[in-house]
Amino acid sequence: MASRSLLFLFLILAPAARGAELFSDDFSRFPPGWLSTPVGLLNAAIQEYHYLPHRGVPLEPWANPINHLDAWVVSDEDGKSYLEQHTVNPQPELLNPTLITGDPEWSGYAVEASVKPLSLDEMAGVVFRYRTNRHYYLFALTGGGKARLALRLPLEKKFRVAEWRELGEAAVPYDVTRYYKLRVENHGPGIRAFVDGKLVIEASDGEILKGKAGVTANIPARFMDFRVTATEGEIGAIRGRIEKRQLELDKLRAANPKPVVWKRFETPVFGAGRNVRFGDLDGDGQMDMLIGQNIPRVRGDAFDHISCLTAVTLDGKILWQLGRPDERNGLLTNDTPFQIHDIDGDGKHEVVMIRDFQLQILEGATGKVLKKVWVPEIPADVKERPYKYNHGDSIAFFDLSGKGKRHEILIKDRYQYFWVYNNRLELLWSGSGQTGHYPYPFDVDQDGREEIVLGYALWSPDGKQIWSRDKEYRDHADGIVMGNFSGDPKAPPRVYACGSDEGYLMFDKDGRTLKHIRIGHAQSPSIGKYRMDLPGLQLLTVNYWKNPGILSLFDSDGNLLLQDEPIHSGSPLLPVNWRGDGQEFALLSGNVREGGMIDGHFRRVVMFPDDGHPDLASYVADLTGDARDEVVLWDTKQVWIYTQDRPFAGKKIYAPVRNPDYNESNYRTTVSLPGWREVK
Repeated sequence: MASRSLLFLFLILAPAARGAELFSDDFSRFPPGWLSTPVGLLNAAIQEYHYLPHRGVPLEPWANPINHLDAWVVSDEDGKSYLEQHTVNPQPELLNPTLITGDPEWSGYAVEASVKPLSLDEMAGVVFRYRTNRHYYLFALTGGGKARLALRLPLEKKFRVAEWRELGEAAVPYDVTRYYKLRVENHGPGIRAFVDGKLVIEASDGEILKGKAGVTANIPARFMDFRVTATEGEIGAIRGRIEKRQLELDKLRAANPKPVVWKRFETPVFGAGRNVRFGDLDGDGQMDMLIGQNIPRVRGDAFDHISCLTAVTLDGKILWQLGRPDERNGLLTNDTPFQIHDIDGDGKHEVVMIRDFQLQILEGATGKVLKKVWVPEIPADVKERPYKYNHGDSIAFFDLSGKGKRHEILIKDRYQYFWVYNNRLELLWSGSGQTGHYPYPFDVDQDGREEIVLGYALWSPDGKQIWSRDKEYRDHADGIVMGNFSGDPKAPPRVYACGSDEGYLMFDKDGRTLKHIRIGHAQSPSIGKYRMDLPGLQLLTVNYWKNPGILSLFDSDGNLLLQDEPIHSGSPLLPVNWRGDGQEFALLSGNVREGGMIDGHFRRVVMFPDDGHPDLASYVADLTGDARDEVVLWDTKQVWIYTQDRPFAGKKIYAPVRNPDYNESNYRTTVSLPGWREVK
């Protein structure tokens, strides 16, 4: 991997003596076969909150932006290698399988490739000035008889329909028997597009003046001899901008503490992916881990059942184990219903879980079952009912009684029903609607009792639906939150939703829609102090399905501040109080090249050392007690925990208030509210 990255840097920073070539590839260095590895029994949703580099096949210096599609293969034709997009795109109106290379600073270049469409339906061509997989220029052969030049726009007006700015088209008859050389020349806003050396379209558009380049197709199509060239002067300018960017990054990274290993231990046989809960199980005042394994049933990830729980200290000592561990059962693409919480208020933590169709309370120190009840039957109007009883999707805790402690238990199915219990496991009430993935507690009327924000709806502590916008939106709420994040204590609270393909939504406290911005499949939001130059807190979200890896940063009024694509997968985007001075970063992953922590300008300001650590899953928490966060990285075999390489220097340290560990979910909105404390 390192040698390929060095080759890439050599190509993009090559001195003028190498001529005017920025990059070229005949694809012969790739072995024949798929350029990705499908994820076995699991679907591509594993990449929503796990890091899997390139679906298992190194691609550098290329990248597959639509990484949940296994769209690309390499083989040979007449003794020469080719790259093929081998699938029929099921949603050509929304996404385009793409393979890209280069650097955001590329400009003033010409890109060319030999293209053989294997069907006359839809399009095949090149992309250039690529910024994100929703914002780039396209030149392609399409429909069997024309060439098209267009700009993909980042925001949609219609649900699941991409916005394009058409820049030109020309009649170009073609067939499926030979290759056609497509070439695009870029000079400032000027664009000249050629087919087999003939100029067919000329246009001017300055929305994006620089960016990566690549190939794309919505139907099976083959590509040979990809090449990017520029003048010697432009190559020098590109080199200068990249060097300047790297110097700025080096300066930023040097100003931040470096991650060093605090603890590490093995998790043989009983390890898992992002199916872990944190809490003090044995009562010693230190955080422990509860690692869950699960077995999918019926189909896909809709009916997972917990098969094993292993309680372990952060020194790797096993406290107890429930069920039989098996390394095959470590990964998942959904939530599972178990949490660590002092549910009875006795000062000791219990485990609350659903297993074998029963809601159970376990003693935290031993795993002994203290109490259990059967969960409700699956309602008759649920379309898929493989069981009589609900198997459980997730668990959250609320203070619905106003006693100052979250002792009411909410359990839910995947997307339609939820039930509320007291801490004696007595059913209080139930509700239904478009529930989305995970609820959020908020005391809207400040009476001491929390309301439930669930899906696009608000519920009272007594089970009354206060308002709902469920029927107005066609995709579920992936992540929701309510609060006043403006920085003005007198401002009213608002509800923020990342609504999958509905994009970003903002409601007032009475449910009126204030903002609706279709940024793509928005999910995994977090709220923190990502920008010190702006008032209040900011919401950060990442796209996944159909347009993965695009980050969008919003202020508390719903204004889109920044978009970019630093990764090509999902991420929980956990806020990290790394410095302790009030500036928070967001964690992408633990990967040494594509991961790290980013600031509110999407710069990778903290990177992890290349020391062999795992990078499949991650969690953020203050584990050493100095208010700054540690970062827990793990896979199914080991856990590594990183802390800062230097002590905090100052009299006051930032100590943000986060969601409690007992309301953990792969889909929750992580909120980091401002807080400070004196340093003793």
